[in-house]
Amino acid sequence: MATPIPPAVPHPTGPSPSRRRGGVAHRVGWWRHAVALLCAVFALIPIVFVVSAAFNPRGTLGSTTLWPSGAGLENFRKLFTSTDYGRWFGNSLLISAAAGALSMFASACGAYAFSRFRFRGRRAGMTGLLLVQMFPQFLAVVAIYLMFTWITARYPGIGFNTSWALILLYMGGALGANTWLMKGFFDTVPKSLDESAKVDGASHAQVFFTIMLPLVSPVLAVTGLLSFIGTMNEFLLANIFLTDPEAKTLAVGLYGMIQEGNRDANFGLFCAGSLLMAIPIVALFLYLQRFIVSGLTSGAVKG
Repeated sequence: MATPIPPAVPHPTGPSPSRRRGGVAHRVGWWRHAVALLCAVFALIPIVFVVSAAFNPRGTLGSTTLWPSGAGLENFRKLFTSTDYGRWFGNSLLISAAAGALSMFASACGAYAFSRFRFRGRRAGMTGLLLVQMFPQFLAVVAIYLMFTWITARYPGIGFNTSWALILLYMGGALGANTWLMKGFFDTVPKSLDESAKVDGASHAQVFFTIMLPLVSPVLAVTGLLSFIGTMNEFLLANIFLTDPEAKTLAVGLYGMIQEGNRDANFGLFCAGSLLMAIPIVALFLYLQRFIVSGLTSGAVKG
Protein backbone atom coordinates (compact mmCIF):
# COMPACT_ATOMS: atom_id res chain seq x y z
CA MET A 1 0.00 0.00 0.00
CA ALA A 2 1.42 3.33 -1.04
CA THR A 3 2.15 5.88 1.68
CA PRO A 4 0.10 9.03 1.14
CA ILE A 5 2.21 12.10 0.47
CA PRO A 6 1.21 15.09 2.61
CA PRO A 7 0.30 18.19 0.70
CA ALA A 8 3.06 20.75 0.37
CA VAL A 9 2.83 23.74 2.66
CA PRO A 10 2.58 26.87 0.55
CA HIS A 11 5.31 29.42 1.23
CA PRO A 12 4.16 32.95 1.97
CA THR A 13 4.63 35.19 -0.99
CA GLY A 14 4.41 38.48 0.91
CA PRO A 15 7.06 40.06 3.14
CA SER A 16 7.79 38.53 6.52
CA PRO A 17 6.11 39.97 9.63
CA SER A 18 9.40 41.47 10.80
CA ARG A 19 9.88 43.24 7.46
CA ARG A 20 6.29 44.47 7.54
CA ARG A 21 6.81 45.87 11.02
CA GLY A 22 10.01 47.53 9.88
CA GLY A 23 8.24 49.11 6.94
CA VAL A 24 5.45 50.43 9.13
CA ALA A 25 7.97 51.82 11.60
CA HIS A 26 9.83 53.49 8.75
CA ARG A 27 6.66 55.07 7.38
CA VAL A 28 5.53 56.21 10.83
CA GLY A 29 8.94 57.50 11.94
CA TRP A 30 9.79 59.70 8.95
CA TRP A 31 7.97 62.66 10.44
CA ARG A 32 10.25 62.56 13.49
CA HIS A 33 13.26 63.11 11.28
CA ALA A 34 11.42 65.90 9.47
CA VAL A 35 10.56 67.65 12.74
CA ALA A 36 14.14 67.24 13.98
CA LEU A 37 15.47 68.71 10.74
CA LEU A 38 13.11 71.69 10.96
CA CYS A 39 14.14 72.32 14.57
CA ALA A 40 17.80 72.17 13.60
CA VAL A 41 17.29 74.65 10.76
CA PHE A 42 15.26 76.93 13.04
CA ALA A 43 18.08 76.88 15.61
CA LEU A 44 20.86 77.41 13.06
CA ILE A 45 19.32 80.37 11.21
CA PRO A 46 20.03 82.98 13.95
CA ILE A 47 23.53 81.56 14.47
CA VAL A 48 24.33 81.88 10.76
CA PHE A 49 22.82 85.37 10.78
CA VAL A 50 25.01 86.49 13.70
CA VAL A 51 28.16 84.95 12.20
CA SER A 52 27.49 86.69 8.89
CA ALA A 53 26.96 90.06 10.58
CA ALA A 54 30.07 89.63 12.76
CA PHE A 55 32.31 89.33 9.70
CA ASN A 56 30.49 92.04 7.73
CA PRO A 57 32.87 95.02 7.49
CA ARG A 58 30.00 97.48 6.92
CA GLY A 59 28.65 96.84 10.42
CA THR A 60 25.08 96.28 9.25
CA LEU A 61 22.68 93.40 9.73
CA GLY A 62 21.53 93.22 6.12
CA SER A 63 23.45 91.44 3.38
CA THR A 64 22.51 90.33 -0.12
CA THR A 65 24.43 87.07 0.30
CA LEU A 66 24.74 84.53 3.08
CA TRP A 67 28.44 85.35 3.42
CA PRO A 68 29.08 89.12 3.07
CA SER A 69 31.50 90.40 0.46
CA GLY A 70 34.80 91.59 1.86
CA ALA A 71 34.33 89.59 5.05
CA GLY A 72 37.14 90.01 7.55
CA LEU A 73 38.13 90.46 11.18
CA GLU A 74 37.72 94.23 11.24
CA ASN A 75 34.82 94.11 13.71
CA PHE A 76 36.82 91.96 16.10
CA ARG A 77 39.79 94.35 15.98
CA LYS A 78 37.55 97.36 16.61
CA LEU A 79 35.90 95.52 19.48
CA PHE A 80 39.12 95.48 21.49
CA THR A 81 40.51 98.83 20.36
CA SER A 82 37.46 101.12 20.49
CA THR A 83 35.52 99.61 23.42
CA ASP A 84 36.18 98.18 26.89
CA TYR A 85 35.25 94.70 25.71
CA GLY A 86 38.25 93.06 27.36
CA ARG A 87 37.32 94.50 30.75
CA TRP A 88 33.67 93.51 30.32
CA PHE A 89 34.71 90.00 29.35
CA GLY A 90 36.91 89.68 32.43
CA ASN A 91 34.16 91.00 34.71
CA SER A 92 31.64 88.51 33.31
CA LEU A 93 34.02 85.57 33.66
CA LEU A 94 34.90 86.52 37.23
CA ILE A 95 31.30 87.03 38.33
CA SER A 96 29.99 83.92 36.54
CA ALA A 97 32.75 81.62 37.80
CA ALA A 98 32.53 82.88 41.39
CA ALA A 99 28.73 82.81 41.50
CA GLY A 100 28.62 79.34 39.95
CA ALA A 101 31.22 77.89 42.32
CA LEU A 102 29.78 79.45 45.48
CA SER A 103 26.21 78.53 44.52
CA MET A 104 27.27 74.96 43.76
CA PHE A 105 29.01 74.57 47.13
CA ALA A 106 26.22 76.20 49.16
CA SER A 107 23.57 74.13 47.38
CA ALA A 108 25.53 70.93 48.01
CA CYS A 109 25.73 71.71 51.73
CA GLY A 110 22.00 72.39 51.92
CA ALA A 111 21.08 69.33 49.85
CA TYR A 112 23.25 67.08 52.04
CA ALA A 113 21.54 68.37 55.17
CA PHE A 114 18.04 67.90 53.73
CA SER A 115 18.88 64.42 52.44
CA ARG A 116 20.74 62.93 55.40
CA PHE A 117 19.46 64.70 58.52
CA ARG A 118 15.99 64.64 60.06
CA PHE A 119 15.06 67.86 61.85
CA ARG A 120 12.03 69.98 62.59
CA GLY A 121 10.99 72.09 59.61
CA ARG A 122 12.78 69.92 57.07
CA ARG A 123 9.73 69.27 54.90
CA ALA A 124 8.54 72.88 55.20
CA GLY A 125 11.99 74.08 54.19
CA MET A 126 12.03 71.94 51.06
CA THR A 127 8.52 73.07 50.14
CA GLY A 128 9.54 76.69 50.67
CA LEU A 129 12.51 76.29 48.34
CA LEU A 130 10.22 74.88 45.67
CA LEU A 131 7.58 77.60 46.08
CA VAL A 132 10.13 80.41 45.86
CA GLN A 133 11.18 79.18 42.41
CA MET A 134 7.63 79.71 41.11
CA PHE A 135 7.99 83.49 41.34
CA PRO A 136 10.26 85.35 38.90
CA GLN A 137 13.20 87.24 40.33
CA PHE A 138 11.89 90.38 38.66
CA LEU A 139 9.22 90.67 41.37
CA ALA A 140 11.92 91.27 43.99
CA VAL A 141 13.89 93.91 42.07
CA VAL A 142 12.56 96.84 44.08
CA ALA A 143 13.16 95.13 47.42
CA ILE A 144 16.66 94.05 46.36
CA TYR A 145 17.46 97.58 45.18
CA LEU A 146 16.39 99.12 48.49
CA MET A 147 18.35 96.49 50.40
CA PHE A 148 21.53 97.19 48.46
CA THR A 149 21.04 100.93 48.84
CA TRP A 150 21.31 100.38 52.58
CA ILE A 151 24.27 98.01 52.13
CA THR A 152 26.14 100.43 49.84
CA ALA A 153 25.89 103.21 52.40
CA ARG A 154 27.47 101.04 55.11
CA TYR A 155 29.54 98.42 53.24
CA PRO A 156 30.47 99.89 49.83
CA GLY A 157 32.74 96.94 49.06
CA ILE A 158 29.70 94.73 48.39
CA GLY A 159 27.34 97.46 47.18
CA PHE A 160 26.50 98.98 43.82
CA ASN A 161 29.10 98.88 41.03
CA THR A 162 30.97 95.97 42.61
CA SER A 163 31.38 92.41 41.42
CA TRP A 164 30.55 91.07 44.88
CA ALA A 165 27.06 92.59 44.73
CA LEU A 166 26.17 90.58 41.64
CA ILE A 167 27.92 87.46 42.92
CA LEU A 168 25.79 87.49 46.07
CA LEU A 169 22.62 88.18 44.08
CA TYR A 170 23.19 85.41 41.56
CA MET A 171 24.28 82.95 44.22
CA GLY A 172 21.10 83.52 46.22
CA GLY A 173 18.88 83.30 43.16
CA ALA A 174 20.22 79.88 42.17
CA LEU A 175 20.19 78.27 45.62
CA GLY A 176 16.59 77.07 45.56
CA ALA A 177 16.58 75.17 42.26
CA ASN A 178 20.10 73.83 42.73
CA THR A 179 19.41 72.59 46.26
CA TRP A 180 16.24 70.80 45.14
CA LEU A 181 18.03 69.15 42.22
CA MET A 182 21.01 68.10 44.33
CA LYS A 183 18.81 66.74 47.10
CA GLY A 184 17.26 64.26 44.69
CA PHE A 185 20.72 63.13 43.63
CA PHE A 186 21.93 62.76 47.23
CA ASP A 187 18.92 60.53 47.92
CA THR A 188 20.17 58.03 45.32
CA VAL A 189 23.42 57.47 47.24
CA PRO A 190 23.01 54.56 49.73
CA LYS A 191 23.08 55.63 53.36
CA SER A 192 25.13 52.54 54.16
CA LEU A 193 28.17 54.39 52.84
CA ASP A 194 27.69 57.12 55.44
CA GLU A 195 27.19 54.59 58.21
CA SER A 196 30.29 52.61 57.24
CA ALA A 197 32.40 55.76 57.22
CA LYS A 198 31.06 56.84 60.61
CA VAL A 199 31.84 53.41 62.06
CA ASP A 200 35.43 53.96 60.92
CA GLY A 201 35.48 57.25 62.83
CA ALA A 202 34.72 59.75 60.05
CA SER A 203 32.94 62.97 60.97
CA HIS A 204 30.05 64.51 59.02
CA ALA A 205 32.48 66.89 57.31
CA GLN A 206 34.76 64.04 56.27
CA VAL A 207 31.82 62.04 54.93
CA PHE A 208 30.61 65.05 52.97
CA PHE A 209 33.93 66.07 51.42
CA THR A 210 35.64 62.71 50.90
CA ILE A 211 32.70 60.41 50.09
CA MET A 212 29.58 62.30 49.06
CA LEU A 213 31.01 65.05 46.85
CA PRO A 214 32.98 62.67 44.59
CA LEU A 215 29.90 60.47 44.18
CA VAL A 216 27.62 63.38 43.24
CA SER A 217 30.08 65.03 40.84
CA PRO A 218 27.62 64.75 37.89
CA VAL A 219 24.99 66.92 39.55
CA LEU A 220 27.69 69.33 40.74
CA ALA A 221 28.74 69.76 37.12
CA VAL A 222 25.14 70.34 36.03
CA THR A 223 24.37 72.97 38.66
CA GLY A 224 27.68 74.71 38.11
CA LEU A 225 27.12 74.82 34.35
CA LEU A 226 23.54 76.10 34.63
CA SER A 227 24.60 78.79 37.10
CA PHE A 228 27.50 79.86 34.87
CA ILE A 229 25.32 80.11 31.76
CA GLY A 230 22.53 81.96 33.55
CA THR A 231 24.95 84.44 35.11
CA MET A 232 26.89 85.01 31.90
CA ASN A 233 23.72 85.93 29.99
CA GLU A 234 21.92 87.85 32.75
CA PHE A 235 21.10 91.46 31.89
CA LEU A 236 18.36 92.92 34.09
CA LEU A 237 20.06 92.94 37.50
CA ALA A 238 23.46 93.75 36.02
CA ASN A 239 22.00 96.76 34.22
CA ILE A 240 20.43 98.02 37.45
CA PHE A 241 23.35 97.45 39.80
CA LEU A 242 26.25 98.36 37.50
CA THR A 243 26.42 101.94 36.23
CA ASP A 244 30.20 102.39 36.29
CA PRO A 245 31.61 101.66 32.79
CA GLU A 246 34.55 99.77 34.30
CA ALA A 247 32.25 97.48 36.30
CA LYS A 248 29.91 96.49 33.45
CA THR A 249 29.45 92.92 32.31
CA LEU A 250 29.29 91.74 28.71
CA ALA A 251 25.51 91.82 28.50
CA VAL A 252 25.33 95.42 29.74
CA GLY A 253 28.30 96.59 27.70
CA LEU A 254 27.05 95.07 24.45
CA TYR A 255 23.60 96.53 25.00
CA GLY A 256 25.17 99.98 25.35
CA MET A 257 26.53 99.69 21.81
CA ILE A 258 23.12 99.42 20.18
CA GLN A 259 20.76 101.01 22.68
CA GLU A 260 18.20 103.52 21.44
CA GLY A 261 19.71 106.94 20.87
CA ASN A 262 23.18 105.68 20.00
CA ARG A 263 23.70 106.96 16.47
CA ASP A 264 27.03 105.19 16.13
CA ALA A 265 25.50 101.76 16.71
CA ASN A 266 27.52 99.10 14.94
CA PHE A 267 25.70 95.79 14.83
CA GLY A 268 28.77 94.11 13.43
CA LEU A 269 30.61 94.87 16.67
CA PHE A 270 27.63 93.64 18.66
CA CYS A 271 27.51 90.32 16.79
CA ALA A 272 31.27 89.89 17.04
CA GLY A 273 31.07 90.42 20.79
CA SER A 274 28.21 87.94 21.04
CA LEU A 275 30.25 85.28 19.24
CA LEU A 276 33.21 85.73 21.57
CA MET A 277 30.85 85.69 24.54
CA ALA A 278 29.63 82.24 23.53
CA ILE A 279 33.12 80.69 23.46
CA PRO A 280 33.54 80.06 27.22
CA ILE A 281 29.97 78.78 27.50
CA VAL A 282 30.38 76.31 24.64
CA ALA A 283 33.81 75.22 25.90
CA LEU A 284 32.49 74.55 29.40
CA PHE A 285 29.46 72.73 28.02
CA LEU A 286 31.63 70.44 25.87
CA TYR A 287 33.89 69.71 28.82
CA LEU A 288 30.99 68.84 31.16
CA GLN A 289 28.57 67.25 28.68
CA ARG A 290 29.29 63.71 29.89
CA PHE A 291 27.85 64.66 33.28
CA ILE A 292 24.76 66.51 32.08
CA VAL A 293 22.37 63.66 31.22
CA SER A 294 23.15 61.55 34.30
CA GLY A 295 23.09 64.58 36.58
CA LEU A 296 19.70 65.84 35.41
CA THR A 297 17.95 62.46 35.24
CA SER A 298 19.22 61.14 38.58
CA GLY A 299 18.43 64.39 40.34
CA ALA A 300 14.87 64.36 39.04
CA VAL A 301 13.99 60.82 40.14
CA LYS A 302 13.57 61.56 43.82
CA GLY A 303 12.63 64.69 45.67
